[in-house]
Parts: sequence; structure tokens; C-alpha cells
Amino acid sequence: MRIRSFLAAAILQMAIGATLPSPAQSAIRAIAFDYFVLFDANSVLPAAEAAFPGKGAELVKLWRGKLFEYNFVSSAAGRHEDFAKLLEASLEYSAEAAKLDLIDDRKQALLDAFRHLKPWPDTVDGLRKLRQSGLRVIALSNLTPAMLRANAENAGFADLFDEFISTEVNGSFKPEPRAYRLGMEKLDLKKDEILFVAFGGWDAFGAKSFGYRTVWVNRFGLPAERLRPAPDATVKDFDGLLKFVGEPR
Repeated sequence: MRIRSFLAAAILQMAIGATLPSPAQSAIRAIAFDYFVLFDANSVLPAAEAAFPGKGAELVKLWRGKLFEYNFVSSAAGRHEDFAKLLEASLEYSAEAAKLDLIDDRKQALLDAFRHLKPWPDTVDGLRKLRQSGLRVIALSNLTPAMLRANAENAGFADLFDEFISTEVNGSFKPEPRAYRLGMEKLDLKKDEILFVAFGGWDAFGAKSFGYRTVWVNRFGLPAERLRPAPDATVKDFDGLLKFVGEPR
């Protein structure tokens, strides 16, 4: 009788075992997203092209590079500036470098584009699945608090977030360790209970160096970063993230 009971229990365990999360994933209680995993940064291109026909892509490329440079340099120098100010300053520099006439109306239209980013096609469904599973979902981004909330509200899914966390809260920028620590502080969770999801390879490196389990959503198929530590996983889209977390698709 005992043998039959033991065998029945073993068979039941085998039957359900495939649906159980792995030990490495089972402790995850929250997902912290960089915003560009959820929103396409290239959605500013139409505004740039409308302002400067035929030259919008060139301007956006210069602007993005200078914005990252200003973020990193201000952090390294210990002279933090509001992200919105750096966004404007880097746009002005880039327009001048490209010899484009950045009149006030054009400048405002381009800055406003950062409040009307277009979500990736898989964002809404992916966020809903994560929330339905009981996981907490936050944004942890260098964008300002106003930009974070405006984009989510304009996209119609602000209710899918537990927190919108801007690194502006403590005057830092990712990849500073202080920026990543905000996730722990706001969620009141341990490092190993939070999965950080990065859009940029540099951000994945920063989060993993801080101690988060990290997934890099490499939407543009870029080469793997040579810096170590590497992320726990590299995926191409939200579907890959859901597989890593172990959520039903």
C-alpha cells in the first residue's frame, strides 16, 4: 500500500513538474524595465523627419549619441543635470553639428516626441501576462517622472505598472549603482527578488554588475557586449523574456 502511494505521488510530481518554475526563477517577485524595452526610441523619427525632411535620421542618430554622452559625462563628473535639460542641450548641439535651423517650434515638437513614444507591438500583451502572474512591474529609467507617466498614459496602459521610477529621484543616471538601488528601495525587495530587463547592452552590464538578475532584450540584434559580467540571458523580444521568467504565453 505504501509503495503504491509512493509511486502515485511520484507520478503526480512528474506530471506537474514541467509546469513549475525553475529554482532560479521562482524567487523573482518583480520585474524592473528600462523604458525602451517597452517603447521604441525610433518613434521620434517621424517628428525629426517632419522638422527636417531627408535629414531626420541623421539628426536623431547625432542626438541619441550626444544624449548618452551627456548622461555619462555628467554622472562621471558628479554634476548631475535634469534629464530634460540634457535632452534639450543635446538636441541643440546635434542640430548645430548637422547645420540645421532649430527654430523654437521644431525644437518643441522634437522634445514633445519623448512624451509620445510608440510602444513595441508586444508590449501590452507581455505586461498583462506578467501582471496576471502576480509579478510586480516597475519602470526604472533615466527619463523624467513626467515622461515616464505621460508615455504610459498616452499608450493607455499606465495601470499595468506598480511604480514609475526615475533616476532623477536621487540625482543619478544608470549605470550608476545608486540608480539601480532605487528598484530595491521602492519595492522593498532584495536584489535576487528583482529581475532587471535592459534595452541597451551597457544597461544590462550595469544592472548585472549591481547584482540584479538581468535579461537583455536585444531588439536590434546587436553583437554581444565584450564587458563582463554578461546578462543572465539575451532575448530578442518580449516572448523571449516570458520564456525566461517561465510565464505562459
